Amino acid sequence: MKSGPRPKFATYRKALEKKAEEIRTSMSAQKAAQVVSRLDVPSDEGDLSQQHHEEWIFLNRNTIDMKLLREVGDALRRIEHDTYGVCAECEEPISTKRLDAVPWARYCVTCQEAIAARIADGEFVNEDEYQAADR
Repeated sequence: MKSGPRPKFATYRKALEKKAEEIRTSMSAQKAAQVVSRLDVPSDEGDLSQQHHEEWIFLNRNTIDMKLLREVGDALRRIEHDTYGVCAECEEPISTKRLDAVPWARYCVTCQEAIAARIADGEFVNEDEYQAADR
């Protein structure tokens, strides 16, 4: 019978839940700020250009936040499935130091560096590895 996540991961669970809430709050605040700051009708091409630039920044920031929120959610699921703290590549334990720094880490430092190097060399990697290269 499964007893749930190991107690030693309770601190990471709390940190991940806090991070998820921070991201959600940030995304909501960004959306509100964008709506408030938007001009109803741009008065000239400069205003229109500025508006488009701000929208572009918002969309890129939102994409980054959504990606991080997905990674945090994945880490919480790994805690539930008792696979948290195990490298998805080599299946060795991820160091506590790495988890303290990046609680949503999916790979140990060695595998993370190897994945980043493969991407830098232009090798084909799966989407999970590509996403991991950003961490």
